[in-house]
Amino acid sequence: MKTKILLLLAAVLTLGSCKKFLTEEPGSFLTPENFYQTEKDAVAALNGVFSTLQPQTFYQRTVYTVSDNASDLMYAGPGAADRNSLNDHTFTNVNGEISNWYVNNYKLIKNANEVITYVPPISMDEAKKNNILGNARFLRAMGYFNLLTAFGEVPLILAPVTATDPNLYPKKATLAALYEQIIIDLKYAETNCYAEKAIAGADKGRVSSGAASGLLAKVLLTRAKSVAAQANDSQDALAACNKVIGDTGSYGLLPTYSDIFSSDNKYNKEVVFAVRFGEAPNASNITLRMFYPVVLGGYGSFNASNYFFNNGFPAGARDIRKTYSVANTAADRKTGVVQNVTPFIYKFRDSKWPGDNNNSRTDWYVLRLAELYLLQSEAMNNINPADPNKFNGINTVRTRAGLTLPADQFNLANTPSADAFVTVLLQERARELCGEGQRRWDLLRLGRLKTAMATVGVTVDDNHLLFPIPLSETDVNPNLK
Repeated sequence: MKTKILLLLAAVLTLGSCKKFLTEEPGSFLTPENFYQTEKDAVAALNGVFSTLQPQTFYQRTVYTVSDNASDLMYAGPGAADRNSLNDHTFTNVNGEISNWYVNNYKLIKNANEVITYVPPISMDEAKKNNILGNARFLRAMGYFNLLTAFGEVPLILAPVTATDPNLYPKKATLAALYEQIIIDLKYAETNCYAEKAIAGADKGRVSSGAASGLLAKVLLTRAKSVAAQANDSQDALAACNKVIGDTGSYGLLPTYSDIFSSDNKYNKEVVFAVRFGEAPNASNITLRMFYPVVLGGYGSFNASNYFFNNGFPAGARDIRKTYSVANTAADRKTGVVQNVTPFIYKFRDSKWPGDNNNSRTDWYVLRLAELYLLQSEAMNNINPADPNKFNGINTVRTRAGLTLPADQFNLANTPSADAFVTVLLQERARELCGEGQRRWDLLRLGRLKTAMATVGVTVDDNHLLFPIPLSETDVNPNLK
Protein backbone atom coordinates (compact mmCIF):
# COMPACT_ATOMS: atom_id res chain seq x y z
CA MET A 1 0.00 0.00 0.00
CA LYS A 2 2.92 2.38 0.87
CA THR A 3 4.46 1.76 -2.58
CA LYS A 4 1.18 2.70 -4.30
CA ILE A 5 0.92 5.93 -2.28
CA LEU A 6 4.47 6.91 -3.13
CA LEU A 7 3.90 6.22 -6.82
CA LEU A 8 0.72 8.31 -6.75
CA LEU A 9 2.56 11.17 -5.01
CA ALA A 10 5.32 11.05 -7.57
CA ALA A 11 2.77 11.18 -10.37
CA VAL A 12 1.09 14.22 -8.82
CA LEU A 13 4.43 16.02 -8.44
CA THR A 14 5.35 15.22 -12.02
CA LEU A 15 2.03 16.50 -13.33
CA GLY A 16 2.41 19.61 -11.22
CA SER A 17 5.55 20.63 -13.15
CA CYS A 18 3.62 20.80 -16.40
CA LYS A 19 0.25 21.88 -14.99
CA LYS A 20 -0.13 24.78 -17.40
CA PHE A 21 0.03 22.40 -20.37
CA LEU A 22 -2.56 20.00 -19.00
CA THR A 23 -5.12 22.37 -17.48
CA GLU A 24 -8.22 22.63 -19.66
CA GLU A 25 -11.76 23.87 -19.33
CA PRO A 26 -14.43 21.15 -19.38
CA GLY A 27 -16.28 21.68 -22.64
CA SER A 28 -17.72 18.28 -23.47
CA PHE A 29 -19.83 17.70 -20.36
CA LEU A 30 -22.26 19.71 -18.29
CA THR A 31 -21.70 20.83 -14.73
CA PRO A 32 -23.84 23.16 -12.61
CA GLU A 33 -21.22 25.86 -13.18
CA ASN A 34 -21.38 25.75 -16.99
CA PHE A 35 -25.04 24.78 -17.47
CA TYR A 36 -27.12 27.29 -15.47
CA GLN A 37 -26.45 30.35 -17.63
CA THR A 38 -29.69 31.48 -19.29
CA GLU A 39 -33.46 31.48 -18.91
CA LYS A 40 -33.58 28.62 -21.39
CA ASP A 41 -31.29 26.61 -19.10
CA ALA A 42 -33.53 27.32 -16.11
CA VAL A 43 -36.61 26.11 -18.02
CA ALA A 44 -34.78 22.98 -19.17
CA ALA A 45 -33.71 22.24 -15.60
CA LEU A 46 -37.29 22.61 -14.36
CA ASN A 47 -38.44 20.26 -17.12
CA GLY A 48 -35.98 17.78 -15.69
CA VAL A 49 -37.63 18.01 -12.29
CA PHE A 50 -41.07 17.36 -13.78
CA SER A 51 -39.80 14.41 -15.82
CA THR A 52 -38.72 12.74 -12.57
CA LEU A 53 -42.42 12.19 -11.82
CA GLN A 54 -43.20 10.10 -14.89
CA PRO A 55 -41.53 6.65 -14.55
CA GLN A 56 -43.62 3.54 -13.87
CA THR A 57 -41.88 3.27 -10.52
CA PHE A 58 -43.26 6.64 -9.47
CA TYR A 59 -46.45 8.33 -10.75
CA GLN A 60 -47.38 5.71 -13.33
CA ARG A 61 -47.73 2.78 -10.94
CA THR A 62 -46.02 2.98 -7.56
CA VAL A 63 -48.17 5.95 -6.47
CA TYR A 64 -51.27 3.74 -6.19
CA THR A 65 -49.36 0.58 -5.29
CA VAL A 66 -48.26 2.12 -1.98
CA SER A 67 -51.53 3.95 -1.35
CA ASP A 68 -54.84 2.50 -2.57
CA ASN A 69 -53.36 -1.00 -2.87
CA ALA A 70 -52.14 -0.70 0.75
CA SER A 71 -55.68 0.04 1.92
CA ASP A 72 -59.19 -1.40 1.92
CA LEU A 73 -60.06 -0.10 -1.58
CA MET A 74 -57.84 -2.10 -3.88
CA TYR A 75 -55.58 -5.14 -4.00
CA ALA A 76 -53.03 -6.60 -6.38
CA GLY A 77 -53.49 -9.84 -8.26
CA PRO A 78 -51.78 -13.05 -7.11
CA GLY A 79 -48.07 -13.63 -7.63
CA ALA A 80 -46.96 -10.05 -6.97
CA ALA A 81 -45.28 -10.57 -3.60
CA ASP A 82 -44.26 -6.99 -2.88
CA ARG A 83 -47.67 -5.62 -3.83
CA ASN A 84 -49.53 -8.36 -1.96
CA SER A 85 -47.54 -7.76 1.22
CA LEU A 86 -48.54 -4.08 1.10
CA ASN A 87 -52.21 -4.99 1.03
CA ASP A 88 -52.00 -7.60 3.78
CA HIS A 89 -49.55 -5.47 5.82
CA THR A 90 -46.73 -7.98 6.09
CA PHE A 91 -44.26 -5.77 4.20
CA THR A 92 -40.62 -5.50 5.30
CA ASN A 93 -37.67 -3.25 4.56
CA VAL A 94 -36.79 -5.19 1.40
CA ASN A 95 -40.11 -4.46 -0.32
CA GLY A 96 -39.31 -3.20 -3.82
CA GLU A 97 -42.37 -0.96 -4.15
CA ILE A 98 -41.60 0.77 -0.86
CA SER A 99 -38.04 1.28 -2.08
CA ASN A 100 -39.36 2.77 -5.34
CA TRP A 101 -41.44 5.30 -3.41
CA TYR A 102 -38.55 6.27 -1.15
CA VAL A 103 -35.89 6.52 -3.86
CA ASN A 104 -37.98 8.32 -6.46
CA ASN A 105 -39.20 10.94 -4.02
CA TYR A 106 -35.58 11.67 -3.16
CA LYS A 107 -34.71 11.85 -6.86
CA LEU A 108 -37.46 14.45 -7.20
CA ILE A 109 -36.04 16.35 -4.23
CA LYS A 110 -32.49 16.14 -5.61
CA ASN A 111 -33.49 17.61 -8.97
CA ALA A 112 -35.59 20.30 -7.30
CA ASN A 113 -32.67 21.21 -5.01
CA GLU A 114 -30.46 21.83 -8.02
CA VAL A 115 -32.95 24.25 -9.55
CA ILE A 116 -33.44 26.02 -6.23
CA THR A 117 -29.68 26.36 -5.76
CA TYR A 118 -28.41 27.19 -9.24
CA VAL A 119 -31.20 29.23 -10.89
CA PRO A 120 -31.15 32.34 -8.61
CA PRO A 121 -27.88 33.79 -10.03
CA ILE A 122 -29.17 33.61 -13.62
CA SER A 123 -29.89 37.01 -15.18
CA MET A 124 -33.51 36.83 -16.38
CA ASP A 125 -36.95 38.28 -15.77
CA GLU A 126 -37.49 38.12 -12.01
CA ALA A 127 -41.14 37.06 -12.16
CA LYS A 128 -40.27 34.18 -14.51
CA LYS A 129 -37.36 33.18 -12.31
CA ASN A 130 -39.49 33.22 -9.17
CA ASN A 131 -42.17 31.17 -10.91
CA ILE A 132 -39.55 28.54 -11.83
CA LEU A 133 -38.27 28.52 -8.26
CA GLY A 134 -41.84 28.30 -6.96
CA ASN A 135 -42.48 25.26 -9.14
CA ALA A 136 -39.30 23.60 -7.88
CA ARG A 137 -40.11 24.36 -4.26
CA PHE A 138 -43.66 22.98 -4.66
CA LEU A 139 -42.24 19.75 -6.08
CA ARG A 140 -39.66 19.50 -3.30
CA ALA A 141 -42.44 20.02 -0.75
CA MET A 142 -44.57 17.37 -2.43
CA GLY A 143 -41.66 14.92 -2.32
CA TYR A 144 -41.10 15.51 1.38
CA PHE A 145 -44.82 15.32 2.14
CA ASN A 146 -44.97 11.98 0.32
CA LEU A 147 -42.04 10.73 2.38
CA LEU A 148 -43.33 12.07 5.67
CA THR A 149 -46.78 10.51 5.34
CA ALA A 150 -45.32 7.17 4.28
CA PHE A 151 -42.20 6.85 6.46
CA GLY A 152 -42.45 9.43 9.24
CA GLU A 153 -39.07 10.95 10.07
CA VAL A 154 -36.63 11.04 7.12
CA PRO A 155 -33.51 13.05 6.26
CA LEU A 156 -34.10 16.67 5.24
CA ILE A 157 -31.75 17.62 2.40
CA LEU A 158 -32.09 21.15 1.02
CA ALA A 159 -29.06 21.52 -1.27
CA PRO A 160 -27.16 19.44 -3.84
CA VAL A 161 -24.98 16.79 -2.23
CA THR A 162 -21.47 15.98 -3.45
CA ALA A 163 -19.18 13.05 -2.68
CA THR A 164 -17.18 15.24 -0.29
CA ASP A 165 -20.19 16.67 1.49
CA PRO A 166 -19.85 16.42 5.29
CA ASN A 167 -23.56 15.55 5.38
CA LEU A 168 -23.19 12.63 3.01
CA TYR A 169 -24.83 10.40 5.64
CA PRO A 170 -27.67 12.58 6.90
CA LYS A 171 -29.65 11.85 10.02
CA LYS A 172 -33.42 11.82 10.18
CA ALA A 173 -35.09 15.18 10.73
CA THR A 174 -37.87 15.61 13.25
CA LEU A 175 -41.47 15.71 12.07
CA ALA A 176 -41.64 19.32 13.21
CA ALA A 177 -38.65 20.28 11.04
CA LEU A 178 -40.02 18.41 8.02
CA TYR A 179 -43.44 20.05 8.29
CA GLU A 180 -41.88 23.47 8.78
CA GLN A 181 -39.79 23.20 5.60
CA ILE A 182 -42.68 21.80 3.56
CA ILE A 183 -44.87 24.72 4.61
CA ILE A 184 -42.12 27.27 3.92
CA ASP A 185 -41.71 25.88 0.40
CA LEU A 186 -45.43 25.82 -0.29
CA LYS A 187 -45.91 29.39 0.92
CA TYR A 188 -43.11 30.48 -1.38
CA ALA A 189 -44.80 28.65 -4.27
CA GLU A 190 -48.17 30.15 -3.33
CA THR A 191 -46.67 33.64 -3.58
CA ASN A 192 -44.50 33.19 -6.67
CA CYS A 193 -46.17 30.66 -8.99
CA TYR A 194 -48.53 32.02 -11.63
CA ALA A 195 -52.28 31.79 -11.15
CA GLU A 196 -53.82 28.90 -13.07
CA LYS A 197 -55.75 31.22 -15.40
CA ALA A 198 -52.46 32.91 -16.37
CA ILE A 199 -50.71 29.66 -17.36
CA ALA A 200 -50.86 28.95 -21.09
CA GLY A 201 -49.04 27.37 -23.99
CA ALA A 202 -45.95 25.33 -23.16
CA ASP A 203 -46.40 26.14 -19.48
CA LYS A 204 -49.71 24.27 -19.17
CA GLY A 205 -49.31 21.63 -16.51
CA ARG A 206 -46.91 23.69 -14.40
CA VAL A 207 -47.60 24.37 -10.74
CA SER A 208 -50.04 27.20 -10.06
CA SER A 209 -50.45 29.34 -6.98
CA GLY A 210 -53.75 27.49 -6.45
CA ALA A 211 -51.98 24.12 -6.48
CA ALA A 212 -49.62 25.40 -3.78
CA SER A 213 -52.59 26.55 -1.67
CA GLY A 214 -54.34 23.23 -2.16
CA LEU A 215 -51.37 21.12 -1.13
CA LEU A 216 -50.71 23.47 1.76
CA ALA A 217 -54.24 22.81 3.04
CA LYS A 218 -53.66 19.06 3.02
CA VAL A 219 -50.26 19.40 4.70
CA LEU A 220 -51.71 21.57 7.46
CA LEU A 221 -54.59 19.17 8.09
CA THR A 222 -52.14 16.28 8.27
CA ARG A 223 -49.93 18.16 10.71
CA ALA A 224 -53.01 19.04 12.76
CA LYS A 225 -53.42 15.32 13.54
CA SER A 226 -49.74 14.74 14.33
CA VAL A 227 -47.41 15.21 17.30
CA ALA A 228 -46.11 18.33 15.50
CA ALA A 229 -49.55 20.01 15.47
CA GLN A 230 -49.79 23.79 15.75
CA ALA A 231 -52.80 25.60 17.20
CA ASN A 232 -53.83 27.33 13.96
CA ASP A 233 -53.28 24.44 11.54
CA SER A 234 -56.94 23.75 10.82
CA GLN A 235 -57.84 27.44 10.59
CA ASP A 236 -54.96 28.06 8.17
CA ALA A 237 -55.95 24.98 6.17
CA LEU A 238 -59.50 26.30 5.88
CA ALA A 239 -58.19 29.63 4.58
CA ALA A 240 -56.09 27.81 1.97
CA CYS A 241 -59.08 25.71 0.87
CA ASN A 242 -61.27 28.79 0.56
CA LYS A 243 -58.62 30.52 -1.52
CA VAL A 244 -58.71 27.76 -4.15
CA ILE A 245 -62.47 27.25 -4.06
CA GLY A 246 -63.00 30.98 -4.40
CA ASP A 247 -60.79 31.26 -7.49
CA THR A 248 -63.68 30.64 -9.86
CA GLY A 249 -61.72 32.08 -12.76
CA SER A 250 -59.32 29.15 -12.52
CA TYR A 251 -61.27 26.26 -10.99
CA GLY A 252 -64.75 24.79 -10.92
CA LEU A 253 -66.51 21.46 -10.39
CA LEU A 254 -67.45 19.90 -13.72
CA PRO A 255 -71.20 19.23 -13.94
CA THR A 256 -70.59 15.75 -15.37
CA TYR A 257 -68.37 13.50 -13.25
CA SER A 258 -67.15 11.41 -16.18
CA ASP A 259 -65.76 14.47 -17.96
CA ILE A 260 -63.08 14.85 -15.29
CA PHE A 261 -61.24 11.66 -16.22
CA SER A 262 -61.34 11.67 -20.02
CA SER A 263 -57.94 12.00 -21.66
CA ASP A 264 -59.69 14.10 -24.29
CA ASN A 265 -60.41 16.69 -21.58
CA LYS A 266 -57.04 16.92 -19.86
CA TYR A 267 -56.87 20.55 -18.79
CA ASN A 268 -60.34 20.85 -17.32
CA LYS A 269 -61.17 23.32 -14.54
CA GLU A 270 -61.46 20.70 -11.84
CA VAL A 271 -57.79 19.68 -12.01
CA VAL A 272 -55.69 21.69 -9.56
CA PHE A 273 -52.45 19.76 -10.11
CA ALA A 274 -51.64 16.67 -12.15
CA VAL A 275 -48.65 14.70 -13.38
CA ARG A 276 -49.09 15.03 -17.12
CA PHE A 277 -48.58 12.26 -19.67
CA GLY A 278 -48.59 12.51 -23.47
CA GLU A 279 -48.87 10.20 -26.44
CA ALA A 280 -46.29 7.54 -27.30
CA PRO A 281 -43.37 7.65 -27.93
CA ASN A 282 -43.33 10.58 -25.50
CA ALA A 283 -44.08 9.97 -21.83
CA SER A 284 -47.20 7.82 -21.70
CA ASN A 285 -48.86 6.00 -18.84
CA ILE A 286 -49.33 2.33 -17.90
CA THR A 287 -52.20 2.97 -15.45
CA LEU A 288 -55.02 1.81 -17.74
CA ARG A 289 -53.22 -1.44 -18.46
CA MET A 290 -52.71 -1.98 -14.73
CA PHE A 291 -56.36 -1.32 -13.81
CA TYR A 292 -58.27 -2.76 -16.78
CA PRO A 293 -59.12 -6.49 -17.08
CA VAL A 294 -57.78 -8.61 -19.92
CA VAL A 295 -61.02 -8.34 -21.93
CA LEU A 296 -60.39 -4.59 -22.18
CA GLY A 297 -56.74 -5.02 -23.14
CA GLY A 298 -55.30 -4.64 -19.66
CA TYR A 299 -53.34 -6.83 -17.29
CA GLY A 300 -55.86 -6.75 -14.44
CA SER A 301 -52.93 -6.21 -12.08
CA PHE A 302 -54.96 -4.27 -9.49
CA ASN A 303 -58.56 -4.92 -8.51
CA ALA A 304 -61.19 -3.02 -6.55
CA SER A 305 -61.90 -4.80 -3.28
CA ASN A 306 -65.16 -6.73 -3.15
CA TYR A 307 -66.02 -4.91 0.07
CA PHE A 308 -65.67 -1.51 -1.58
CA PHE A 309 -67.54 -2.58 -4.72
CA ASN A 310 -70.43 -4.07 -2.74
CA ASN A 311 -70.60 -1.68 0.22
CA GLY A 312 -68.74 1.48 -0.68
CA PHE A 313 -71.64 3.36 -2.26
CA PRO A 314 -75.19 4.19 -1.10
CA ALA A 315 -77.89 1.70 -2.03
CA GLY A 316 -79.52 2.35 -5.39
CA ALA A 317 -78.06 3.67 -8.61
CA ARG A 318 -78.33 7.42 -8.05
CA ASP A 319 -74.66 7.87 -7.10
CA ILE A 320 -73.20 8.11 -10.59
CA ARG A 321 -69.71 7.46 -9.24
CA LYS A 322 -70.42 3.78 -8.65
CA THR A 323 -71.59 3.12 -12.19
CA TYR A 324 -68.70 5.12 -13.62
CA SER A 325 -65.76 4.51 -11.29
CA VAL A 326 -65.95 0.76 -10.63
CA ALA A 327 -67.32 -2.16 -12.61
CA ASN A 328 -67.62 -5.96 -12.50
CA THR A 329 -68.64 -6.45 -16.13
CA ALA A 330 -66.92 -5.40 -19.33
CA ALA A 331 -67.61 -5.71 -23.05
CA ASP A 332 -64.76 -7.57 -24.73
CA ARG A 333 -63.03 -4.98 -26.90
CA LYS A 334 -62.64 -7.49 -29.76
CA THR A 335 -65.98 -9.31 -29.74
CA GLY A 336 -68.24 -6.87 -27.89
CA VAL A 337 -69.54 -9.69 -25.69
CA VAL A 338 -70.20 -8.53 -22.13
CA GLN A 339 -68.41 -10.66 -19.54
CA ASN A 340 -68.29 -10.85 -15.78
CA VAL A 341 -64.90 -9.76 -14.44
CA THR A 342 -63.27 -9.15 -11.08
CA PRO A 343 -64.31 -5.66 -9.89
CA PHE A 344 -61.90 -3.02 -11.15
CA ILE A 345 -61.32 0.73 -11.15
CA TYR A 346 -62.84 2.06 -14.38
CA LYS A 347 -62.85 5.84 -13.89
CA PHE A 348 -59.82 6.66 -16.09
CA ARG A 349 -60.65 6.63 -19.80
CA ASP A 350 -58.64 7.24 -22.97
CA SER A 351 -60.49 7.12 -26.29
CA LYS A 352 -57.21 6.62 -28.18
CA TRP A 353 -55.92 3.73 -26.09
CA PRO A 354 -56.24 0.50 -28.10
CA GLY A 355 -55.41 -1.84 -25.23
CA ASP A 356 -52.50 -4.29 -24.99
CA ASN A 357 -49.89 -1.55 -24.57
CA ASN A 358 -48.58 0.82 -21.91
CA ASN A 359 -49.24 4.00 -23.84
CA SER A 360 -52.36 5.65 -22.47
CA ARG A 361 -52.52 9.44 -22.20
CA THR A 362 -54.00 9.26 -18.70
CA ASP A 363 -52.84 12.07 -16.43
CA TRP A 364 -52.39 11.38 -12.73
CA TYR A 365 -54.42 13.78 -10.60
CA VAL A 366 -52.58 14.87 -7.47
CA LEU A 367 -55.21 17.48 -6.49
CA ARG A 368 -58.76 18.07 -7.70
CA LEU A 369 -61.18 20.80 -6.67
CA ALA A 370 -63.60 18.19 -5.30
CA GLU A 371 -60.95 17.21 -2.78
CA LEU A 372 -60.58 20.84 -1.71
CA TYR A 373 -64.30 20.87 -0.86
CA LEU A 374 -63.82 17.73 1.22
CA LEU A 375 -60.75 19.19 2.94
CA GLN A 376 -62.75 22.35 3.63
CA SER A 377 -65.35 20.30 5.50
CA GLU A 378 -62.63 18.40 7.36
CA ALA A 379 -61.00 21.64 8.51
CA MET A 380 -64.33 23.06 9.72
CA ASN A 381 -65.06 19.89 11.70
CA ASN A 382 -61.66 20.22 13.37
CA ILE A 383 -62.33 23.86 14.25
CA ASN A 384 -65.91 23.55 15.50
CA PRO A 385 -67.72 20.19 15.33
CA ALA A 386 -71.01 21.98 16.09
CA ASP A 387 -70.80 24.23 13.02
CA PRO A 388 -73.66 23.24 10.66
CA ASN A 389 -71.78 24.79 7.73
CA LYS A 390 -69.09 22.12 7.94
CA PHE A 391 -71.31 19.92 5.75
CA ASN A 392 -71.41 22.40 2.86
CA GLY A 393 -68.30 21.11 1.12
CA ILE A 394 -69.10 17.42 1.43
CA ASN A 395 -72.71 18.03 0.35
CA THR A 396 -71.54 19.99 -2.70
CA VAL A 397 -69.51 16.97 -3.83
CA ARG A 398 -72.44 14.60 -3.16
CA THR A 399 -74.85 16.79 -5.11
CA ARG A 400 -72.60 16.67 -8.18
CA ALA A 401 -72.58 12.87 -7.84
CA GLY A 402 -76.37 12.78 -8.20
CA LEU A 403 -77.25 12.59 -4.49
CA THR A 404 -79.64 15.53 -4.60
CA LEU A 405 -82.51 14.47 -2.34
CA PRO A 406 -82.85 16.07 1.11
CA ALA A 407 -82.17 12.68 2.68
CA ASP A 408 -78.85 12.54 0.81
CA GLN A 409 -77.48 15.62 2.52
CA PHE A 410 -75.50 15.36 5.74
CA ASN A 411 -76.35 17.61 8.68
CA LEU A 412 -76.09 17.74 12.45
CA ALA A 413 -79.33 15.78 12.82
CA ASN A 414 -78.12 12.68 10.93
CA THR A 415 -74.41 13.14 11.71
CA PRO A 416 -74.36 14.63 15.21
CA SER A 417 -70.82 13.97 16.45
CA ALA A 418 -67.34 14.83 15.26
CA ASP A 419 -66.50 11.12 15.17
CA ALA A 420 -69.56 10.33 13.03
CA PHE A 421 -68.52 13.13 10.70
CA VAL A 422 -65.09 11.51 10.21
CA THR A 423 -66.83 8.25 9.29
CA VAL A 424 -68.98 9.83 6.57
CA LEU A 425 -66.07 11.99 5.38
CA LEU A 426 -63.87 8.93 4.83
CA GLN A 427 -66.71 7.17 3.03
CA GLU A 428 -67.17 10.18 0.77
CA ARG A 429 -63.45 10.51 0.07
CA ALA A 430 -63.37 6.83 -0.92
CA ARG A 431 -66.26 7.27 -3.36
CA GLU A 432 -64.94 10.46 -4.87
CA LEU A 433 -61.21 9.67 -4.95
CA CYS A 434 -61.03 5.87 -5.34
CA GLY A 435 -58.08 4.84 -7.48
CA GLU A 436 -56.43 8.28 -7.15
CA GLY A 437 -53.79 7.28 -4.60
CA GLN A 438 -55.32 8.93 -1.52
CA ARG A 439 -56.88 6.21 0.63
CA ARG A 440 -53.99 5.01 2.82
CA TRP A 441 -52.94 8.54 3.68
CA ASP A 442 -56.55 9.52 4.48
CA LEU A 443 -56.95 6.57 6.85
CA LEU A 444 -53.66 7.33 8.57
CA ARG A 445 -54.40 11.05 8.93
CA LEU A 446 -57.83 10.39 10.42
CA GLY A 447 -56.80 7.43 12.58
CA ARG A 448 -58.88 4.73 10.88
CA LEU A 449 -56.37 2.50 9.06
CA LYS A 450 -56.66 -0.45 11.46
CA THR A 451 -60.46 -0.29 11.48
CA ALA A 452 -60.72 -0.06 7.70
CA MET A 453 -58.32 -2.94 7.05
CA ALA A 454 -60.22 -5.12 9.53
CA THR A 455 -63.28 -4.85 7.27
CA VAL A 456 -61.34 -6.68 4.57
CA GLY A 457 -59.88 -9.24 6.95
CA VAL A 458 -56.43 -7.67 7.47
CA THR A 459 -54.96 -7.05 10.91
CA VAL A 460 -52.55 -4.13 11.09
CA ASP A 461 -50.05 -3.90 13.94
CA ASP A 462 -48.36 -0.68 15.00
CA ASN A 463 -45.13 -1.63 13.19
CA HIS A 464 -46.97 -1.44 9.88
CA LEU A 465 -48.62 1.94 10.25
CA LEU A 466 -45.54 3.46 8.60
CA PHE A 467 -43.29 2.01 5.94
CA PRO A 468 -39.76 0.98 6.92
CA ILE A 469 -36.89 2.88 5.34
CA PRO A 470 -35.51 0.45 2.72
CA LEU A 471 -32.66 -1.84 3.74
CA SER A 472 -30.65 -0.63 0.73
CA GLU A 473 -30.66 2.85 2.32
CA THR A 474 -29.95 1.85 5.91
CA ASP A 475 -27.09 -0.38 4.75
CA VAL A 476 -25.20 2.58 3.28
CA ASN A 477 -26.22 5.21 5.84
CA PRO A 478 -25.63 4.13 9.46
CA ASN A 479 -27.47 7.25 10.64
CA LEU A 480 -30.77 5.77 9.39
CA LYS A 481 -30.61 2.67 11.56
